[in-house]
Amino acid sequence: MAAISASQVKELRERTGLGMMECKKALTETDGDVEVAIENLRKSSGLKAAKKAGRTAAEGAVVTRVAEDGSLGVMVEINSETDFVARDDNFKAFAETIAKAFFAARNEDVAAVMEGELETAREQLVQKIGENIGVRRCAVIEAGEGCRVGEYVHGGRIGVLTVLKGGTAEVAKDVAMHVAAINPSVAHPADMPQEALDQEKAIIMAQPDMAGKPEQIAEKMVQGRLKKYLAENSLTEQPFVKDQNQSVAEYVKAAGGEVIGFTRFEVGEGIEKEEVDFAQEVMEQAKRS
Repeated sequence: MAAISASQVKELRERTGLGMMECKKALTETDGDVEVAIENLRKSSGLKAAKKAGRTAAEGAVVTRVAEDGSLGVMVEINSETDFVARDDNFKAFAETIAKAFFAARNEDVAAVMEGELETAREQLVQKIGENIGVRRCAVIEAGEGCRVGEYVHGGRIGVLTVLKGGTAEVAKDVAMHVAAINPSVAHPADMPQEALDQEKAIIMAQPDMAGKPEQIAEKMVQGRLKKYLAENSLTEQPFVKDQNQSVAEYVKAAGGEVIGFTRFEVGEGIEKEEVDFAQEVMEQAKRS
C-alpha cells in the first residue's frame, strides 16, 4: 500500500472541502489516487463535483488579438519557468509579437508559424533572460457570416475567445468574462461528451439515496440530476455572472444574439508542476561540497 503524503491530503481537502481524517481515509482506500478518491466520495456521500486540480508546471501568459469587426480572433499561450519572468517587459513584448504573427498567419500550427525569425527571437530571449521560453498552443477562431468573436484576458493568465451570432462586441466580451470566471465545460448541454454523462450517471446511481428504488423512479431521479448537472456545466444554462437572475443565453438573446461557442486557455493547465523543496536542495548541495 502506498504511503499517503501530506500534500495529497491537502490537495483532496482543497478540492472537496472535507475534513483531514475523511480525506486521509479516502486516499488510503485508493492508494493515494486523488481522482478515484473524489469519485468514491461522490458516490458514498453525495459530494458535489470537486474543484479541478490547480497544480500546473508552467508560468507565462495568455495573449489575444481580435479583428476590429470581430471576424477573426487569435489566442496564444506563451510559457516561462517563473511568474517573475512572465511579468518582464521583454517577455511581454515577445508575447505581443507572437500574437501578431499568429493573427497574420491565421494558423494554429505552432511549429510552422515559429519557424525562422520568430524561433530566432525566442532563442535570443532565452539567452537574455536565462529561462526556457516556449510557445505552447494557439487557437484561431474565424467567426463566420453574421457572427463575431469576443475576447477577455484576466490577469494575463486566463484568456477566452467567444463566438456569438449577432449581439455586440460588449456582449461578446461579457460572455468571455463569464467563461473566464466560471469555467463551463461546454457551450451547450448537447455538447457534453457522452463519456462525461455516463460517468456522472454511474456516480448518481451509486449514491446512497438511490439504493432500493424501483427502476422507473430511479431512472426519473437520474434524469433529473443529469439535467441539473448539464445546467451547471453548460455556458448557456449558467446564471450570468453579472446578473444571477438570468442565464447567459437569456442575457445574449436580450441583446439580439446567440451563443455559438467558446475557447478558454489558462496558463499551464494540464501540466503537472514539479515541487521543489529548496531547503532540502541546499542541504544536499552542502553535503556534496
